[in-house]
Amino acid sequence: MKIVATGMLLLMAAVFLAARALGEAFVWAPYVESFAEAAMVGGLADWFAVTALFRHPLGLPIPHTAIIPKNKDRLGDNLALFVKTNFLKPAIVARRMRGVDMAGAVGRWLAAPPAQTRLRGSIGKLGIQLLDALDNEAVSGWIRGAVGGNLRRFELAPLIGRVLDRSIDEGRLQPLVDSGITWLARVLDQNEGLIRDLVEARTMWLLRLASLDERLANSIIEALRRLLNEMSADPEHPLRLKVMEALKDVAFDLQFESEMQTRVETLKLELIENPELGGFLDGIWTNAKASLRASLADPDQALAGRLGEAARHIGQTIENDPALRRALNKYTRRAIVGVVADYGDELVRIVSDTVRSWDARTVTDRVEAAVGRDLQFIRINGTLVGGLVGLTIHVVSELV
Repeated sequence: MKIVATGMLLLMAAVFLAARALGEAFVWAPYVESFAEAAMVGGLADWFAVTALFRHPLGLPIPHTAIIPKNKDRLGDNLALFVKTNFLKPAIVARRMRGVDMAGAVGRWLAAPPAQTRLRGSIGKLGIQLLDALDNEAVSGWIRGAVGGNLRRFELAPLIGRVLDRSIDEGRLQPLVDSGITWLARVLDQNEGLIRDLVEARTMWLLRLASLDERLANSIIEALRRLLNEMSADPEHPLRLKVMEALKDVAFDLQFESEMQTRVETLKLELIENPELGGFLDGIWTNAKASLRASLADPDQALAGRLGEAARHIGQTIENDPALRRALNKYTRRAIVGVVADYGDELVRIVSDTVRSWDARTVTDRVEAAVGRDLQFIRINGTLVGGLVGLTIHVVSELV
């Protein structure tokens, strides 16, 4: 468009010279000359006006030229003020959002099958980008700090005591005791030879000659096996009751005995300071990130299965419940208006600070590119309008 506008100006200059050369040879030559002369004046004037907005014409420091580069800071401030005044006032935002059904749009987006298909791919890509953008060391440090800080503030012993006490009263530990008895029976079977060796090693040689050591070992093993069978079959077995009574005492000490609580707290702090715990927590994030990334990389898994079903259910619930939609829209409006009220000045300051950070050449190029072809149409129109005005003046002067 610059070439067209400049070419048109040069064309008018050529027409002017040609018409001047013809002189009075043709009756129409003076009219063409007047048109071309005024067109050159109009084209040059508008070229000067357009150029003066962005730079010095012909590089000459003419006053009141290069207006935009000279005033770029004021331009950025005024642009920021315009955005704040017309877009980021809480009252304006609240009024414009009053008729926007954001909750309904989200519900339809989640519930509709076509949107669900698009959602899988977009959610997967967005999720992977967010995961890759996270600082692994920072996230792991945050997890370690959060877990460690909460554990330090949390009194662990009373909680363990209350849980243990209630579990005993409600009989929840009986399966655990049964498992312990089964484990002891298995240990007894696996170590029967060891028991026999111990009995033999501690029996006098005279008794060994009479094979009494073997009978004694058999008696011990059978007695232990019979005891374990009886404990397994009888929930009210005296030894089981003794175990429960001992656990009751432990639960009481955990809740009310300062010495026991101090020991538990010491163990807790030692656990927190243990490097193995830090490595374990780091591994949680590393494994979770790898699993999430692998799932998100497959669009069919990103919102498939239970996650996809949950998203569809949420979308359908929002769609079918007008009261819920109204409540969600209300809270969303309040949240956005609150953000605008609290951070509106910071948001618009980004505009002014960004413009201020640009150099004069950057501002000139970006504003000129944003306005685009219309700048050159100003020059073209100036050339045509100037020519018509010159032609009109010549016609009027001839008539008078």
